[in-house]
Amino acid sequence: MVKYFSDVSASAGGGSENECENIEELEIPEQFVFMLGGERELKNIEAINVSGDSMEPTFSYNDIVFVNRAKTDLNRGGIFTVRTEAGLFIKRIQKRIDGKVDIISDNKVYSTQTLDPREIEVIGRVVSRFGDVD
Repeated sequence: MVKYFSDVSASAGGGSENECENIEELEIPEQFVFMLGGERELKNIEAINVSGDSMEPTFSYNDIVFVNRAKTDLNRGGIFTVRTEAGLFIKRIQKRIDGKVDIISDNKVYSTQTLDPREIEVIGRVVSRFGDVD
């Protein structure tokens, strides 16, 4: 079982704020548990919704993403759920040589933002998703 915050959406767009957190348990197939890192990692995994289009084609509106809250190290980059003053986001994160962090959208319509690492709270690495195939 994974904690699913059905009322929480992380923006793949302009930012999302969520105050109400309705927690459900999401039962997932055994094969998918393995993809998430195995039984021992399930305690670190939480599921939230995607809203917006800035991470398309990787993630689409209403996908459910699985976030490993124990994986917050940005040094190798990757896709993370992060909180900034503008809200909660799902973005591709890349550390720069100058110490700053690039916040990158996969949808090329959106520009890359550069922030000081102190301006973001890393919630966790996105490790998988449930979603429709277009």
